[in-house]
Amino acid sequence: MTDTDTTAPEATEAGTDTLTRLEQEGEIAADYLEGLLDIADLDGDIDMDVEADRAVVSVISEGTSRDLQKLVGRDGEVLEALQELTRLAVHRETGDRSRLMLDIAGFRARKREELTELGEQAAKEAKGSGEPVKLRPMTPFERKVVHDAVKAAGLRSESEGEEPQRCVVVLP
Repeated sequence: MTDTDTTAPEATEAGTDTLTRLEQEGEIAADYLEGLLDIADLDGDIDMDVEADRAVVSVISEGTSRDLQKLVGRDGEVLEALQELTRLAVHRETGDRSRLMLDIAGFRARKREELTELGEQAAKEAKGSGEPVKLRPMTPFERKVVHDAVKAAGLRSESEGEEPQRCVVVLP
């Protein structure tokens, strides 16, 4: 009789269960967003993916994304609200809290690039001066991207303040 390792299949099942759950979140979100697009009479294709243990749903346009910009709003304010509504729709269906990320017309992708560059620049400044670098107030999404960029640059950062004035401080 030989011993068998049962942890590998369980780990695989857990990973599969998580992936299945996240794909289900994406499908629920896509259905919800398709309904919203129909109501608003806006054209857009929905793309679903799973990244970093969260469902990612993108609304993209084949033509000009001017119509979809209405769903982004000024500085992504409408996008943030739609993301929360979509998370609530997923929660209503599944009973579980969702960390789903919504992108519309590539707004978050572009924002992620800009914020990564900002985090890298702040890290260089903190390294060069030896002083902490305090950045402007940011949303939780924006702060997360900057924290990741600072960490990749080999430095530490922390958030300070209260919403909506919460900001990132890069430490030398």
